[in-house]
Amino acid sequence: MTESMTTPEGDAPDNWGRWGPDDERGTLNYITDAARRRGVEEARVGRVVSLAEPITPVVVAGGRPGPPSMAMMPAPILQIMAFTGSPAIASVDVLTVNTHHPAMTHIDALSHVAIDGQVYPGVPLDVATAGGTLRHGSTGAFAEGIVTRGLLLDLAPGGRLEPDHAVTRIDLEDAEQRARSRLESGDALVIRGGRSLLKDFTEPLPWITLEAVRWMHEREISVLASDIGDRPPAAGSFMALHAVALPRLGIPLIDGANVRSLAETCAELDRWTFLFTLGAIPLGGATGLPVNPLAIF
Repeated sequence: MTESMTTPEGDAPDNWGRWGPDDERGTLNYITDAARRRGVEEARVGRVVSLAEPITPVVVAGGRPGPPSMAMMPAPILQIMAFTGSPAIASVDVLTVNTHHPAMTHIDALSHVAIDGQVYPGVPLDVATAGGTLRHGSTGAFAEGIVTRGLLLDLAPGGRLEPDHAVTRIDLEDAEQRARSRLESGDALVIRGGRSLLKDFTEPLPWITLEAVRWMHEREISVLASDIGDRPPAAGSFMALHAVALPRLGIPLIDGANVRSLAETCAELDRWTFLFTLGAIPLGGATGLPVNPLAIF
């Protein structure tokens, strides 16, 4: 589903027109061959860490009841399993995926959210969604995968951010200094706040400010993965990630990332940079996909 929002107050940055009026890659354009080589050089010891939350499908019919949903929405994946042949010689599945479920690590396509009736980079929403499918800025942009250098900025080493903490430029720059590595153009940015929607959904979660998004824009990140996200609009603030970073800047957002093991590995190896890879299924016409990003050391 493509959602529409209004322009936030103030002068929000944007990349509309930067790579042409029909661009569908957004900040993935920052990933040059040099950026990929820089990432590959980080893979030195062979350690691989997943940044995805594990998912247990909820059974639609038959079998045991599925696990309770922690969020006020249908389960991330509904499953019908059937047996084929007589006697049964194989099992097959029909899966219904709730693409943007907060409990499932997923990547947002650039046309997932419209701003003032337009999707990145200024394409009218009715044009992008003509024919009952997404014709512009869909998940097809991820078909070739994402390979670049990744940098983890741990905002709360050994702990977690306080409830309703507003993440600012200073938070990001302080974490960058602790990592002893500077975020470069084309890098994938991974942010850890030490929070989880699956465990902390009863209290206000930390959130990314517009000031922090401006900083990401200045550093020319290619993609963002984080365990924290936007402040709910009902709390009196617009959503800086989903109203600016995604539709204005063209930054693909990996929502619901699991960065716990990544932070532990970075601390163990005493390095916060790695090869970041993401291989999405080559499916076009969708607003998002479940993904399994990998950090390789």
